[in-house]
Amino acid sequence: MTDSSSVIREKRGQALWITINRPDKRNAINADVVAGIVRGYREAHDDKDVRVIVLTGAGDKAFCAGADLQNSGAAFAMDFSRPNVDYADLLRLSQNATKPAIARVGGVCMAGGMGLLCMTDMAVAADHVIFGLPEVKVGVFPMQVLSLLQSIAPKRLVSEWSLTGEPFDAHAAQAAGLLNYVVPAAELDAKVEWLVSRIVDKSPTAIRRGKYAMRAIASMSFDESIAYTESQIALLAMTEDAKEGLKAFGEKRKPSWPGR
Repeated sequence: MTDSSSVIREKRGQALWITINRPDKRNAINADVVAGIVRGYREAHDDKDVRVIVLTGAGDKAFCAGADLQNSGAAFAMDFSRPNVDYADLLRLSQNATKPAIARVGGVCMAGGMGLLCMTDMAVAADHVIFGLPEVKVGVFPMQVLSLLQSIAPKRLVSEWSLTGEPFDAHAAQAAGLLNYVVPAAELDAKVEWLVSRIVDKSPTAIRRGKYAMRAIASMSFDESIAYTESQIALLAMTEDAKEGLKAFGEKRKPSWPGR
C-alpha cells in the first residue's frame, strides 16, 4: 500500500486501487489528488502483475465533488505560460492507457469528478449516488469534462446537464451510458470485484492491444478503421497469448496467459 495525505494506492490481487482520500472535503480535486492518480496509473502500467485499475473515493459521501472550491483562487489559477494543465494531462494519460480502469462510485459525483468517471472504461455506482455538472452555478463551465463526456452520453442530455447545472440520479446516469451497473450500496464492492474478476482471467495482451486499437480508431472513418483493424488482428494472432488461447480452446482447458 502507498499512502499519502490525498491519494491511497493499494494492490488488491491483480487490481490496483486508487482511492481519493479527502473524505472531509468530499474527495475534491487539488494538485495532490491529480498527482496521486497520475502516479497510480503509471504504477499500474509499470507493474506487469496489475491487470486492472479501480478508481474510487474514500468514505460513502462522495466519489469526487469536483475542484476544491474552498480555495477558489487556487482551483482556477492558471499559469498561462503553460499550454497544458495538470487535470487535462491526467485525462490525456487515462485515454492513452492500455490497462482497463473501473470507477467505483459510492457517493456524489460532480463537476471534475464527472471527468474522472468518464476517463475510466467501466463504472459501477451505488443507487443513491447523485451526479451533476454544476459549474455554471459558480460562473464556469465543464470544459475539460466535455472532451470525454460528449462521446459517452447523448448530446441533448449533455447540453441539459451543462447548461442547467442541475443534478441527476444514478439510474438516469446509467440510462445515459455513464454507468455499467447500479447496485445497492451494500453490494457495491461485490459488484466491482465481480467485474474485476471478469477481466483478470482474460488475455492481458488482447486487452492491452485492444484498448490501444479502440483509442486509435475513435476518430477514424469506417474505411480507415477497417483497414487499421484488419492489420491489427493479423498482428494479434501472432502473439503468445493468441497461440495459448487457441491451444487451450482445442484442449478444453483454461488458458495460462504468458502476457506476450
